[in-house]
Parts: sequence; C-alpha cells; structure tokens
Amino acid sequence: MRRLRLGLWLAGVAVFAGASGAGAAPFAYINNEDSNDVSVIDISTNTVAATVAVGTLPIGVAVTPDGTAVYVPNYADNTVSVIDTPTNTVVATVPVGNGPTGAAVTPDGTRVYVTNGIDNTVSVIDTATNTMAATVPVGAGPFGVAVTPDGTAVYVANNGENTVSVIDTRTNTVTATAQVGMAPVGVVVRPDGARVCVTNSGDNTVSVIYTSDNREWDLTRVGRTPMGAAISPDGSRVYVANNGDGTVTVIDAVSYEVITTVAVGSGPIGVAVTRDGTAVYVVNNGDNTVSVIDPATNTVTAGPFGAGISPAGFGAFTGP
Repeated sequence: MRRLRLGLWLAGVAVFAGASGAGAAPFAYINNEDSNDVSVIDISTNTVAATVAVGTLPIGVAVTPDGTAVYVPNYADNTVSVIDTPTNTVVATVPVGNGPTGAAVTPDGTRVYVTNGIDNTVSVIDTATNTMAATVPVGAGPFGVAVTPDGTAVYVANNGENTVSVIDTRTNTVTATAQVGMAPVGVVVRPDGARVCVTNSGDNTVSVIYTSDNREWDLTRVGRTPMGAAISPDGSRVYVANNGDGTVTVIDAVSYEVITTVAVGSGPIGVAVTRDGTAVYVVNNGDNTVSVIDPATNTVTAGPFGAGISPAGFGAFTGP
C-alpha cells in the first residue's frame, strides 16, 4: 500500500443492498485515496455504477442499518462525508477529530463512532442531526473500530500502543483495555457478540478477545501485514486481508485455526462479506482492483476488476 505508515493510512469498503429503490442490487462503496472519491460498485455486475466526490483522503466507511446513508471519514481534512445512497450525493459534512480513520455504526443506526488517529480520540456522531454528540479519549493511534451486535460496546484498535479500548455506548467512556499484538489495525465482532478478532499488522497475527472479560485468549498467525478483517453472517469464518503478500487468510471462527489462504491482487487492504454470505469482496490497493472470493470454494470467481485510483478497504460494515 503506497501510503502505509505503520498501518495508519487506509480506506474503506462497505457492502450492502442499495436503497435506491425496491429490489435494488447490492452495492460496494469503495474509498479511493488519490482521487478523493468513493466508487459505488454494483455487485450484480461488478461494475462501477457511480462515483461520489468526498473529502480529502477518504478512509473508513460506515453504513446505516437501513442502507440509506454512508459515513466516510476524510483523514486529511478532519471531516466525515455523509452520502445519501438513493441519490449518491453528499448531503452533509461533519467536523470530527484530527485524522479520522475507521468508522462503525450502531445497530440501531443512531450513532456513528469515528476513530481519530492523530488526537487519540473517538468522535460520536448523532445520525439524526449529523452533528458531534461526544468525544471519547482512547489509546494511541486509534484505527479500526467495531460495535457489538447488541450495541452496548465499541471496540477500538489502538495502533500506536498495541491495545484495544472498550467503550460503553451508554456512557461513552472507556471501561476496559485489552492487550493485543503489535500495531493492531482491523476489528471485527462475531455475530453472537462473544468474541472480537483484531488484526495485528506488526507481528502477522490475529488476536481473539473474549468479550466476557475483555482479555486476549487466542492468537492466530496469518499472512504478512494483516489489515482489514470480515466475518461471515453465520459467524463461522473470519477473512483477513494480508497486505504484505497479496493473500486472504480464511480462519475458522470457532477454533481460530487457519482453513486456507487465497491469493488475490496486489496489496489487499480491506475485505467485506455480502449480507447473504455468498461472496467476499477484497480491495487490492497495489493494483487498483477488486477480487471476489466464493466462500463455498475459497476461490477467486470474479476479478480482479478495476476500481478507482489507489482504492482500499477497511472494516466489515454491512447493512440490509
């Protein structure tokens, strides 16, 4: 990844069914760092259906549960662009902290949590008004972020200090800190809320945190420089994009053993699973492409096809 700085420069992809009309096809929203826009990929045809201009150096993506809005942190101008999906236009720009990176939306769609990698905070956006509702201090270099399925906790990977902060969404305060591997980047929560997986880009591992006590209990070795992570809707598989060797590691989400490794494009950053679980989308920053993996066979069945300029993908943000 040409902008990688200790895992601090990334962009986002979100997969969900579009809200542009009844029976609309699912779409993937992929941030393009160098052109400051978002490519809207029609998953039924794997073609770019639209391109939406956002802020400077767009990073993560968070999609509201009803699929009507997409929140895009812009790292270089300290804002979040709000895209209205029926029209594919930016309808609001929200000022946040310094160096916004990852984003995650709560299950009820009322809040978006945005990590600010430079000032070590998390901004909380009220989606009803698209204004800041709170600012939460966390660890050094916060990057990836994920919300538990019940919406009560937010897990934040602190890239600069090898920890994960746990935020209580009712009070917007940090209630626990978990030690993980080196330079954590991606975060994903199992659908049952019992465990959290964290990719550690500095030591090529995935940490498994048990939410019952917020301690790291398992460690799985994956490919070089793991970044984004995604989990299947049934919670059986975790997919990890290995930026350093052009692969995706498939992990059993119960035993946390590696099932297989799938070769994709150059420099993959992010990975997302479609809502129906039938396809895994991988964004390859090194060659400006997207690969599609069939989870039934763990083979690439589509792509690599072109995305935007310097595309990337980060997080697992899905919606209806």
